[in-house]
Amino acid sequence: MGESLQGQVAIVTGANGGLGTEVTKALLGAGATVAGIARSIAAGEAHDNRFYPVSANLIDPEEVRERIARLAEQFGKIDLLVHVMGGFAGGASVAETDDATWRKMMDLNLNAAFYVLRAVVPVMRRAEHGRIIAIGSRQAVQPMANVGAYAASKAALVSLVQTVALENKDKGIRANVILPGTMDTAANRQAMPKAKFEKWVKPAHVAELVVMLAGDAGGEISGAAIPVYGGDF
Repeated sequence: MGESLQGQVAIVTGANGGLGTEVTKALLGAGATVAGIARSIAAGEAHDNRFYPVSANLIDPEEVRERIARLAEQFGKIDLLVHVMGGFAGGASVAETDDATWRKMMDLNLNAAFYVLRAVVPVMRRAEHGRIIAIGSRQAVQPMANVGAYAASKAALVSLVQTVALENKDKGIRANVILPGTMDTAANRQAMPKAKFEKWVKPAHVAELVVMLAGDAGGEISGAAIPVYGGDF
């Protein structure tokens, strides 16, 4: 990638997951300093002196507020937020979805994003600069049967990020959502061993798109929900 993010400070949530690891690697490769947040994350995971691991529970609003404030103070700015964190549950119709599954999907895919955005946006507004990229899902715009809670939480995430784009264009902040189809991760291969893996979306390709949106070219894109469906569109 030709983009240079030299001197930029990025926060990546879900930084040690299948996609988060690739995003972190790509941002470090482009020259950014990365604070990688996950429920449990170790210093050695990125093997880079510009990587700062931060363990946090992002579905706790007070903990989010405190961690983001500390990072903003430590680095003096936040140029980029890549919100990768999320979770999946499916297998039941809406009529058969229990309260716990519904709440879990809303917590992991929507509430955590809301808490993080609420903490990061004011920092970016003060600097009059910032890029926000969230990872949604194809099912946010093309739901399938028996994943209602997941699809609804991701659809709400798209709406939330697009609203943030509108509310902050006056300060030069850009906010977009990437909508991947099925990701080619180890966990998905294990869950669906008979699927055609070659049609799945490569995490490294999504990471390259993140770097592009974070760089100069991304300055012309905001409020977009970008489909990345692999070979199965």
